[in-house]
Amino acid sequence: MGSKSSILLQDDEISAIQSETGFSHNQIQRLYSRFTSLDKSNNGFLCREDFLRIPELAINPLGDRIVHAFFQESSDENVNFKQFMRTLAHFRPPKANKENTLNNREEKLKFAFQMYDLDNDEKISKDELLAVLHMMVGANISEEQLGSIADRTIQEADTNGDHAISFAEFRKAMDKVDVEQKNEHSISALTRTVKYGQAD
Repeated sequence: MGSKSSILLQDDEISAIQSETGFSHNQIQRLYSRFTSLDKSNNGFLCREDFLRIPELAINPLGDRIVHAFFQESSDENVNFKQFMRTLAHFRPPKANKENTLNNREEKLKFAFQMYDLDNDEKISKDELLAVLHMMVGANISEEQLGSIADRTIQEADTNGDHAISFAEFRKAMDKVDVEQKNEHSISALTRTVKYGQAD
């Protein structure tokens, strides 16, 4: 994609991203425009500071976790456009008969699980759950209430008795949750953040 973000995307790059992520040609172009506007140093990638300049992420209680998600597959502290698009694809609502590997139910659940797995040890501990709850509700709920919510959540989801939630337990607990519907609300908020407009 070139070393400068001002270089336009080539049709073959757009087609490859479209095939992998499910975004339309127009959405990819709009997101590329937003990506380049976030790339203040004009070097073709985004760093954490670029994301944190987005006002909606700066005030979002889970903003840091959302930003962290963009760096999951990056080997350094930079995110190129393709990585940016791959992460956004997790939020994209699936199109009828056009599911892809980045936005199928399993991948959406893995992505959500990673938001809670703060230390990347492939399980959610009570402390991690409490930390995320703190991020989400701040001081609006007492420590006792948060502790009770975390205890009850772990107790209900933990089927092997290790006092943590594995991905398999998380998946089972989410069986009745419409992840696609939840992610539709998430993508609405996130796409307002990156300003690419309505789905085509």
